[in-house]
Order: sequence, then C-alpha cells, then structure tokens
Amino acid sequence: QLHIVESGGGLVQPGGSLRLSCAASGFTLDYYAIGWFRQAPGKEREKISCISSSGGRTNYVDSVKGRFTISLDNAKKTVYLQMNSLKPEDTGVYYCAVQKAILVVCPYEAEYWGQGTQVTVSS
Repeated sequence: QLHIVESGGGLVQPGGSLRLSCAASGFTLDYYAIGWFRQAPGKEREKISCISSSGGRTNYVDSVKGRFTISLDNAKKTVYLQMNSLKPEDTGVYYCAVQKAILVVCPYEAEYWGQGTQVTVSS
C-alpha cells in the first residue's frame, strides 16, 4: 500500500520550533517533487515549501523564508520541514504531497497527499 504520513505537529509558543516529517511508505522518493502545504482556519491551502529529490532544489513562500528549512533523507524516505521562530500566523494543518516528476521542485498534480498534522502557535 502506497501512502505518505506526516508527523511532528503540536502546540508551540511564538518563537518556538517544530520539525515536521513526511514519510513515504511503499515507495522511494527518487525523482519526486515533494511539497509542504498549509491550510489555516478559514483560508485556502497554500504552498509553503518544496524540494526536488532529483537535484535538491528548494523553494519557499516569502512568509517563511529564513525561518523554515526543507530537507530530504533519501535513505529514510522522509522529507522534513524544520520550522523556527514560529508565529501565530503559521498556525494551520500542514500537508505533505508528492508527485513523480524529474527536475520539478513543487508538485502540481500530486499523486499522494498525507492526512495532515496540526500546528498551533499560541501563547
């Protein structure tokens, strides 16, 4: 059975850190575009950060540049999103999505979506 699973969400105070994980099950992440998306309450889902497993290129939405870092551990078939200096506006459900595509950074027609992990930034 092929699927991906996110983990690592939780409640954190402003200025704190969390590391989210996106683990692939039943397949490797070779030649994939992997993206983290966020859906805040009452808002549409937005793309936060992406990475290409074929080349390692990354990108970030402006609001998280300098605070979030995406990385890939091919051996563990896992993508991480390190989130530092968290702000209340980072609150939302974070989803991971993947698409098999060579040299593409962000998935545009994701084949698999995770179930999401809640991140709440509040004092």
